[in-house]
Amino acid sequence: MKGIIIAGTHSGCGKTTVTLGILAALKKKGFKVQPFKAGPDFIDAGLHGTVVGLPSRNLDQWMCGRDYVINSFTRHAAQADIAVIEGVMGLYDGDFSPASLASLLQVKVILVVDGYGMAESAGAVVRGFAEFSDLSLAGVIFNRVASESHYKRLKDSVRDVPVLGYLPRDIDFEIPHRHLGLTIAEEKPFSGEKLGRLADVVIKYIDVDAIIRNAEVGEQIQKASNVHPGDSTRFKLALAYDKAFSFYYEDNLDMLRDAGAEIVRFSLLADKEVPLSADAVYIGGGYPEIHAEALSGNSPMLSSIRAWADAGKPLYAECGGLMYLSKGIRDFDNKLFGMAGVFPFETRMMRKPRLGYREIVLKGDCILGSKGEKYRGHEFHYSEILEDRDQGSGVRGQGNVYSVTNASGNLLSDEGFKYKDTLASYVHIHFGSNERGAGYFADFVRRN
Repeated sequence: MKGIIIAGTHSGCGKTTVTLGILAALKKKGFKVQPFKAGPDFIDAGLHGTVVGLPSRNLDQWMCGRDYVINSFTRHAAQADIAVIEGVMGLYDGDFSPASLASLLQVKVILVVDGYGMAESAGAVVRGFAEFSDLSLAGVIFNRVASESHYKRLKDSVRDVPVLGYLPRDIDFEIPHRHLGLTIAEEKPFSGEKLGRLADVVIKYIDVDAIIRNAEVGEQIQKASNVHPGDSTRFKLALAYDKAFSFYYEDNLDMLRDAGAEIVRFSLLADKEVPLSADAVYIGGGYPEIHAEALSGNSPMLSSIRAWADAGKPLYAECGGLMYLSKGIRDFDNKLFGMAGVFPFETRMMRKPRLGYREIVLKGDCILGSKGEKYRGHEFHYSEILEDRDQGSGVRGQGNVYSVTNASGNLLSDEGFKYKDTLASYVHIHFGSNERGAGYFADFVRRN
């Protein structure tokens, strides 16, 4: 088993571009590559999958715990020639940093350093990162290098750490941004031709063979258990998936499949009704605010979703899904676009995000289990609910069913908006945080 982590000195140093380039180069060389993303980010993981043709997996120690992260890594890395993990923020940032993940998974780190506006000082930066801990650096890759002479000055300044190469400043590869971050994979932010050129640049300027040689995983990790229990009793889960809704943890979907789900995708943008064969509906996060006009204009689907909820059929929604189930979405200009109206409140876009890790405790029975069950997840959204949460959610249903704390244990506003057998929240939960969670979901659907 082979694996490596691509980490950076800080956010914005170019590690996503470098990661995508290495993924593309490895694929072009004929390797089967399994990508991973450190932390809870959906967007980078989606871009990885676009490059290699395999779903990228999130490795988040806070949400899922060490054992689950190890098992997820070994389960999927064992089926590929090499695993590539993209880090988050800077190498040592946070209690669950890329450095701590490298130590947990017993893999080496490639450090990405932004070479713009720097020359010999790069040596001091790399030395500081190398000596900060006993972590093993497999090498350094410089980003945004102006010329061969610039690269020589950067490279000559580095001592005792291999320099694996660089990406030129003018490679003509850029991933468009918007308010939540990078453009999502479903919007095809780069063409196959552009990825091919990026792969060629990486193969020309970076020692890919050295990366492969250093991508060794510790023997203890390779022996980790990774068996997932299955269930032979099947049910059909309609998964909303299109340009407006694409934020799903692939491991969540796998665990639901293991629990008996046959997943059928449908589009809230293009289709006119929930698939007739469905037993339950799952609407994840995404960018409903960008596609609000089209979503609002698809009145047959809005009516179908509303009728589904009114009939008491199982429906679970997160973040963007919650916005879709509201009365409407107000965009950044406060223009209102009507939505399904399952819940009596509107949502409104803000200029500042609400984000962070969350732990939820169920205050009552729902599709996620019985009172007292715990899950971990995260929030990252630019919208807010306009009406009072507790008052508004109780108009049509049974009120909030989540008690919520942040990563520090501080109590936040109650969450989990429930109407009949519909449950919606801003929190993206990970079933890896509760080994019984997917089973609870499946059992609820079978009973209802």
